[in-house]
Amino acid sequence: MTDIESGDIERRAIDVIRGFAMDAPHAAKSGHQGTAMALAPLAHVLWSRIMSYDAADPQWPDRDRFVLSAGHASILLYSMLYLNGYGLELDDLRAFRQWGSATPGHPEVHHTAGVEVTTGPLGQGFANAVGMAMTERSMRERFGAEVCDHYTFAIAGDGCLSEGISHEAASLAGFQGLGRLVVVYDDNHITIDGPTELALTDDAVRRFEAYGWHVEYLGEIAEDLDALEAAVRGAMAVEDRPSLLVLRSHIGYPSPTATDNPHAHGYALFDAEITATKAVMGVPDEQFWCPDDVIEWYRAVGHRGAARRAAWTDRRLALTTQVREQYDLVLSGGGAEGWSATLPRWTSADKPIATRVASGNCFQALLDVVPSLSGGGADLTGNTGTVVKDHGTMSRTQPSGRQIHFGVREHGMGGIMNGMALHGGALPVGGTFLVFSDYMRGAVRLAALSQAHVIYSFTHDSVGVGEDGPTHQPVEHIAALRAIPGLRVIRPGDANETALAWIEAVNGPGPTAMILSRQNLPVIDGVPADAVSRGAYVVPVDHASGGVAPDVVLLATGSEVSVCVAAAAELAAEGLVPRVVSMPCWTNFEAQPADYVESVLPAGVPCVSVEAAVTFGWSRWADVSVGIDRFGASAPGDVVMDKLGINSANVAQHARALLGRK
Repeated sequence: MTDIESGDIERRAIDVIRGFAMDAPHAAKSGHQGTAMALAPLAHVLWSRIMSYDAADPQWPDRDRFVLSAGHASILLYSMLYLNGYGLELDDLRAFRQWGSATPGHPEVHHTAGVEVTTGPLGQGFANAVGMAMTERSMRERFGAEVCDHYTFAIAGDGCLSEGISHEAASLAGFQGLGRLVVVYDDNHITIDGPTELALTDDAVRRFEAYGWHVEYLGEIAEDLDALEAAVRGAMAVEDRPSLLVLRSHIGYPSPTATDNPHAHGYALFDAEITATKAVMGVPDEQFWCPDDVIEWYRAVGHRGAARRAAWTDRRLALTTQVREQYDLVLSGGGAEGWSATLPRWTSADKPIATRVASGNCFQALLDVVPSLSGGGADLTGNTGTVVKDHGTMSRTQPSGRQIHFGVREHGMGGIMNGMALHGGALPVGGTFLVFSDYMRGAVRLAALSQAHVIYSFTHDSVGVGEDGPTHQPVEHIAALRAIPGLRVIRPGDANETALAWIEAVNGPGPTAMILSRQNLPVIDGVPADAVSRGAYVVPVDHASGGVAPDVVLLATGSEVSVCVAAAAELAAEGLVPRVVSMPCWTNFEAQPADYVESVLPAGVPCVSVEAAVTFGWSRWADVSVGIDRFGASAPGDVVMDKLGINSANVAQHARALLGRK
C-alpha cells in the first residue's frame, strides 16, 4: 500500500466522497458540489455507523429510511449508493446528470435503487420524512416491533426550512410526537443569492422547540465523526418527540477558494480548484479516485445488514398466518379479495346525493377491506368526505388511529401523504376544497412524478359552491390538475360513478384526484361497471333508440352530466336525437382503442362539451364548449350556475346553434 492507502480508512472514505462531489458535477459541467463536500462526514457516519439497511435488498420493509431533502446535493446520495453496493457503478457517477443515466440531477424514487423519495423542490423531502415516520409508527403499533422497528433520517438545508411546506410538516410532526424522526439541519449560512442573512435570521432552535421538537445545536462538529455519531444516537434515544440537530457546516470545505462561498452552492470548482482541494486533502489528483480497499470496506458495510434482514424475515414468518397476511396486505396498499363488493350502490329511487357525500360513504365502507387506507382533511374533514369512524384518530397516544387531522396545512398534507405512501404500508387520503389544491400543487406534482399511491378528495368543485364567492369557487383548477402527467383526475357525474372512481383509485398505480361536488346530484341508473376505467361512456338515457345515429353529442363531467340529461330531453322533444356522454376521466378515455372511442364519440357527429369550469382543453373532444372562462360570483350556488350559463336551456341552445337550427 502507498502512504495514502495505509491511512485511516474512514478518513479516506470521506475523501473519496468529497472527490466524487467535485468530479461528477465537473464532468457534467452542471450540478451542486459544495453541500455534498461539506456533508461527506455526516453521510459517512449515517451510512457506516448508524443506519440499518441491506444494500442487497433496497426494498426490505424494516430498513431505516434516508431522505435527502436538500436534493440538489444528489451526488452525495449517489456516492453512498455506489460505495455501499446498491448497484451503481463508477460509470454511473461519470454519467451524472446525463440522458438516460441512473444519476439524474435530483434523486428520483423508482429510478435509482436506494432512493426513497423524489426530492429537489426544497422542503418536500422534509415533509416526506414526516410522512414516513408517521407510517412507521402506525405499522409498529399495529403489528409490533418484531416486524416494524426502524428510523427515518433526513438532511435538510436552509432552503428546506425556509419553504412554507417544512413549517406545516414540522408543526404536525411535533404535535404527533414522532420520536423515530431525526432531521439534521445543514446550517451552512449559504443560499444561491448569498449569505442567508440576506433574508433569513430565524432562530431555528427556538422555532422547532416551539413546534414541540427535541432540538440540539451541535455547532462546529461537521468534521468530528465520533461527535456526529453521538449526536445522532442521542436523538434516536428521544422516543416522544422528533429531533432536529442543527449542524454548522461550511459549504465547499475543504476547498481553499470555495469554502463558505455562495458560488459553491452550485458548480463552482473547476480544474484548478479541484486540483488545489485534492492537494489539501492529500489524495491523488485523478478523477473519480477510489482505492480498492475503500470500496471493499464500504461494500462490507453495505451488506452488514444482511443478518438483521434475515432475523427480520424469521420474525415475520413467526407471525400467525392471519397477522402475517394482514401485514402483507397493508404493505401492498391494496384490498382484500373481493373488496370492491363492499362499496355502496345507489339507484334513481334514492334521493340526490352530493358526490363528496357518496365518496365519504365509500371511504368508510372500505376501511376494513383496504386496511392500508387512512387519512382526513386539511381542517375540512367533514366537508370533504374524509371522516373515519370507529378506527381511532392518529395521535401520539394512539399512533395506529386511521383518522388523520392534518390541520390547515394543505401543502404539508400533500408532502406528508407522499412520504406515507412511499414508505409502504399506507394508502393515504387527503381532502380539501378544489380551489385550495393550488396550495398543495407542488406536492401533487411530485406525487405524479413519484407515482406515489395517494388519493385526493377535492370537493366543492365548481361555482356551485355559491355564496363564498369567487375566492372559493374553482374554475381553472380541473384543467390545471389535468395538465399534470401521471395524475389520474376523475370527476364523477353521480354517486355510482364515485364508487367506481374509488375502484380506480385503489387499484390504479400512482395518485388519483377525485373532483367532487358540494351540491346534490341525481343518481344515474345503469352506469356500466367500466364507466370510469374506460374514461367515458354513453349515459343510458340515450334518446337514440333503434340504432339511430345521434344528431348531436352532449359531453359532460360531474354535476353537468345531469344538466345534459335535461338538455337532451328538450332536444328530443323537438325531434332531434341527442346522445349524452359522461367523461369522468380524460386520461382513461385517451388510452382506449379507437373503436371504443368511435362508439362513444362518433366521428362527424357534432359535439357540445359542458363543464362548470374553464373550457381549456375541451376542443380536443368538442366542437363547441359551454363553460366558465371567468371567475365566479357570490350568490346561492344554483343562481351562480344559472347566471353563468350552466343550465339545460343554454346547453340545448348551443346544440341547436351547432346544428344550424333556430
